[in-house]
Amino acid sequence: KRKLLAFVTEGHVTGYDVPRMPTLAGMRRRGYTPSSIRNFCERIGVTKADSWIELAQLEQALRDDLEDVAPRATAVLDPLRLVIEDWPSGQVEPCVAPVHPAHPERGERSLPFTGELWIEREDFEEVPPKGFRRLYPGNRVRLRYAFVVECTGCDKDEEGRVVAVRARILPDSKSGTPGADQYKVKGAIHWLSIEHALAAEIRLYDRLFTEPQPDAVEGGYLAALNPDSVRIVQGFVEPGLADIAPETRLQFERHGYFVPDRVDHRPGAPVFNRAVTLKDSWARRR
Repeated sequence: KRKLLAFVTEGHVTGYDVPRMPTLAGMRRRGYTPSSIRNFCERIGVTKADSWIELAQLEQALRDDLEDVAPRATAVLDPLRLVIEDWPSGQVEPCVAPVHPAHPERGERSLPFTGELWIEREDFEEVPPKGFRRLYPGNRVRLRYAFVVECTGCDKDEEGRVVAVRARILPDSKSGTPGADQYKVKGAIHWLSIEHALAAEIRLYDRLFTEPQPDAVEGGYLAALNPDSVRIVQGFVEPGLADIAPETRLQFERHGYFVPDRVDHRPGAPVFNRAVTLKDSWARRR
């Protein structure tokens, strides 16, 4: 049986609501491919008996479909400024990354490196917890496809919130150059040049329900609606995505598989929908 969701019965469906709806049109806009849906149907088979199918199986069908074909790209979703204190003013250093790490024949993409970068906020801790391998004062990490840097401290605003991280660079540590492997670091983080990164609206879709069997929840399926089934963030993506066409599936390294929205995405105002995370983030919640 099918039931209309609360936001539909109230007569208000916005553009970013559509991919949350359990329809083929909604799944397409979110980034699901026809082949992933066919593969899912083949895996679960056909039966006359009522049964529950874990949503994880559908999500994995999409991961399996996109893993080998989706080009890679870099995105920063919760940006924090990283200042390289000893980087020459105005210098731009090209760094190269593979379009697909398992298929070198597909070529490379260029990432400009400058003295001020965006990194993920979660990649810095002023007082790191045990086992933290990313940036904190005195620690070294590799900026992926680029250099090793050593954190020297951070800047804070009047409320004590970190607004910038500071580091110095090890100039002979550039990835792919002779001697770069002499530096043994335990962490690697991704980054984007502030000067060159493209601002983008990024819609982080998650499961519509918090329970695998929402009809069985006391209070009905409406009580199981996930309040975080969509989050809209303002992030940055690499400059090579300036002309990417709608519905081009790609992997934002570390974050998951995304697709430019087929309705709202346009040149100068990119909009990306998350189709699925890289791993089943719900498995550990049960």
